[in-house]
Amino acid sequence: MNTFRLRREQQFQEATIYPVITPEFCRGNNPLKVIRSLLAAGAKVIQLRVKKQPDAFFYELALQVRKITLDAGCLMIINDRPDIAQAVRSDGIHLGQDDLPVALVRRMLPDAIIGLSTHNREEILAAQQEDVSVINIGPIYATSTKVNPMAPLGLDALRELIPLVRVPFSVMGGIKEHHLPELVSAGVRCVAMVTQLTRDPRPGDVFTRMHRVIKP
Repeated sequence: MNTFRLRREQQFQEATIYPVITPEFCRGNNPLKVIRSLLAAGAKVIQLRVKKQPDAFFYELALQVRKITLDAGCLMIINDRPDIAQAVRSDGIHLGQDDLPVALVRRMLPDAIIGLSTHNREEILAAQQEDVSVINIGPIYATSTKVNPMAPLGLDALRELIPLVRVPFSVMGGIKEHHLPELVSAGVRCVAMVTQLTRDPRPGDVFTRMHRVIKP
């Protein structure tokens, strides 16, 4: 593993709250304003997820996010799209189970953090046979941020899955601030979140409160 990739992966492991910024879930908030608030609060990583806008919109927004995350020393992850990640030189890419294969994306982006979504025991075990940097486990609770949401795993299932994990991991799906104590108790140290952050008028304040729950 090269030093550049290793340094990125080590920085990712410092993250407690992992903001996933989706413009349509910002509820009138400017996504760049949301991101700047989170960066001011100390976010270590920002993921940009664009599903409903044209590619040109995604690319132009990604360029702006790349600039402000670089200035803040924050990692930038692109959701689903290795071509956009490559074009803006992001620090990483997050893939779903139906996206391009990890091995192909690793050849395209040898220095990148590669994250992969997992939803059950089989996917977790299979993911760890790939050259991934991190896996995400979810959805933990019911969520409205997916077009075809899966049934939530729940806390008991999560407790059974965590001992299987041998790589850094985050959890996601319907997570709100009041869920954090039980997630931390289960062994979670990194929580990916969408609407709890993007729909609040003061996302940086929310980030700070939640970070202190995970890392007092």
